[in-house]
Amino acid sequence: MTTYVPARRARAGTGRARTRLAAAGAVVVTVGAGLGLRAVATGSPAKYGGDALYTVLIFALIVLALPRVTALRAAAGALAVSWVVEFLQLTGVPAELSRHSGLARLVLGSTFNAPDLFWYAVGAAAGWLGHTAVGRLSARPGPKATA
Repeated sequence: MTTYVPARRARAGTGRARTRLAAAGAVVVTVGAGLGLRAVATGSPAKYGGDALYTVLIFALIVLALPRVTALRAAAGALAVSWVVEFLQLTGVPAELSRHSGLARLVLGSTFNAPDLFWYAVGAAAGWLGHTAVGRLSARPGPKATA
């Protein structure tokens, strides 16, 4: 027995699947970019580029989990998470966790650094711009078929 699904709802489901697929791709590309940056750069470019990519990764994970979220809300959420993690570093808890786990060091960091807050905002803006650009490109009508 088949279940009736209105055409609008069926298209919305396909759109969410496409959004999730694009977000999953963005997660992979962002992790690759971060690892690549660490491999070829040192100092400030590696550190601050990594900060921005950290927020882009959170942005992509938010869109992956919530495909109907707007780009602005995903950017605000990613920025909020990044800033909360950074301010949490003032407590010393992430530093203690980082001593025991490499994963905790990657996710939580260890030391508060005020300039990171700016670079997280850059990452949120990059996520918003990328999401908006992809959305506009995919909304464009394709070329008309000629008979």
